[in-house]
Amino acid sequence: MFSLTEAQTLLKSGEISSRELVSACLERISALDGTIHAFLHVDAERALKQAEKADKRRKSKESDLPSLLGIPLAVKDVLTVEGMPCTCGSKILEGYLPPFTATVVKKLQAAGAIVIGKTNTDEFAMGSSTENSAYGVTRNPWDIDRVPGGSSGGSAAAVAAGFVPAALGTDTGGSVRQPASFCGVTGLKPTYGRASRYGLVAYGSSLDCVGAFGQSAADVAAVFSIYNGRDPLDATTQDVPAAQISLETEAGSSLKGIRIGVPKEYFIAGIQPEVEEKVRAAIQKMSDLGAEIREVSLPHTEYALPVYYLIAPAEASANLARFDGVRYGPRVSGETMWDVFTKTRGEKFGDEVTRRIMLGTYALSAGYYDAFYGQAQKARTLIKRDFEQAFREVDAVACPVAPTTAFKIGAHGDDPLAMYLEDVFTLPANLAGVPGLAFPVGFDAAGLPVGMQLMGKHFNEATLFRLARAYQQATEWHMMKPTMDGGR
Repeated sequence: MFSLTEAQTLLKSGEISSRELVSACLERISALDGTIHAFLHVDAERALKQAEKADKRRKSKESDLPSLLGIPLAVKDVLTVEGMPCTCGSKILEGYLPPFTATVVKKLQAAGAIVIGKTNTDEFAMGSSTENSAYGVTRNPWDIDRVPGGSSGGSAAAVAAGFVPAALGTDTGGSVRQPASFCGVTGLKPTYGRASRYGLVAYGSSLDCVGAFGQSAADVAAVFSIYNGRDPLDATTQDVPAAQISLETEAGSSLKGIRIGVPKEYFIAGIQPEVEEKVRAAIQKMSDLGAEIREVSLPHTEYALPVYYLIAPAEASANLARFDGVRYGPRVSGETMWDVFTKTRGEKFGDEVTRRIMLGTYALSAGYYDAFYGQAQKARTLIKRDFEQAFREVDAVACPVAPTTAFKIGAHGDDPLAMYLEDVFTLPANLAGVPGLAFPVGFDAAGLPVGMQLMGKHFNEATLFRLARAYQQATEWHMMKPTMDGGR
């Protein structure tokens, strides 16, 4: 299957048509997604009609065609697309058809992209494995007995399996970067406020970011350049110029003048040895390409996990209060209004969502707000200051995405804390609001991808893309594709 930038080139040259490209994607989904389960909804008829329109437009010889004309994409099922179901992986939104399209999706459609379907997700994006979806588990294309990561595991698996050239996901605590690492693809979490959250069903409003997956940094940059920017419908988007980043024609891979920090707090006891080995080798490769490597310290990293699991559940408990069987989705009947609320939420929310609502409600309750939520916000400020201090010395920070490669399905089923620990290296970027980019840097002995992440200054995604692009020009890890039977 083609990468996004390859597909763009072939479409422009006329070697393939959009209908042929979309048909190939649909055929591959039909043949293999019964095993992977990356998609919750595929609209083949709509996608083919849009492909035909794209082909007619290309034949019309317009002088300035949009950059993604005729390119099929997938969208995580927490972003609304008019006419397509939006379930958020939950029974409480089963059958919901949103009457509007998320701003980021609209921008991509305006650039000619074709939304081929909606991808699986942990319920309301709460999870690190895509095992918490009410509609079944997504499997990792590199080994179908292992998770693809989460909560954007459906989107990551769809790109890794060659179902689509690129996909949208969301990242609240690592939910783009960690599945990108587990599935051997490239994934971006942009700066908080860089892209609109209008049309994104909220989990943690001060943390949620719309991210993207592709095979390479160039693929992700092409998508990000379209969907980022100020949105009057979202007051949290920042009034900064939209980023326009093109890497496909960039020649050379010198990183001379770039300073990369390596935080000692991210190479901890218990990390899988192969993960540390591959990440350090990638950092050395960037040094060979001209980058200056420095050790830096992010001393409050140890507080990121408890801080996140106070702030995110607190925000979730407020955001999910609206799902009560009255305005959205199905309703369980009861004798009184409170019966309806209790039965609907009790029967339709899954265990992990219920757990986080309860945690958040407790943290916000009278007598505990200052002790828990208030203290967490103070610690969050310290984490943000750590990054500000580090970025006075370096241009980017390089570290592992996760302590391990993809774990087996069910491995953490009875231990929520073990699952939460999977996000220990990704949470700080969300708490600080800085951008992060994950990409493959090798494989472990079991043939599973190892990912590295780069974190950068606010609104400086361009430097992360430049670093990843240079590394990918000098290596071939991002070009490796799964055989869909657990091997390479």
